Amino acid sequence: MVRTPLTPEERERGERLGQLLRAARGGRSMAEVSAAAGVSAETLRKIETGRAPTPAFFTVAALAGALGLSMDELMAGCAPVAV
Repeated sequence: MVRTPLTPEERERGERLGQLLRAARGGRSMAEVSAAAGVSAETLRKIETGRAPTPAFFTVAALAGALGLSMDELMAGCAPVAV
């Protein structure tokens, strides 16, 4: 199965998600947050750096829960930036 290439907008949205999660993590370590969310630290690292711009919904939901973020906050934080 061949995966369709991501659009620039999808990549930008993934970068915004990563920035939002990194900011919400604050001083907590990747290991601490990833363990609380039940995902690997490498998965969190890839999301935060934009190398995994389209993570699975349940991964995002688990990270949001571990960071005390609502899905509404994530949606608002990942919305396209108006120019």
